[in-house]
Amino acid sequence: MSRINWPKLMAAGLRGLGLTPAAFWALTPAELMLMLGVGGGGGALTRDRLDQLIAAFPDDEKGTE
Repeated sequence: MSRINWPKLMAAGLRGLGLTPAAFWALTPAELMLMLGVGGGGGALTRDRLDQLIAAFPDDEKGTE
């Protein structure tokens, strides 16, 4: 299990990216990593992956809520 280096992450977010504390704490770890340019990124969204996401998270039909 890896430990999170909060002081380093906070410095990167608050000083490096110029985020407010509220904006920093509202981010998910994935969003912060993306903003910092860290990680693989996963590449471009393909049609197959889009179809998988559409199947997993369908839009509700209008008026069915």
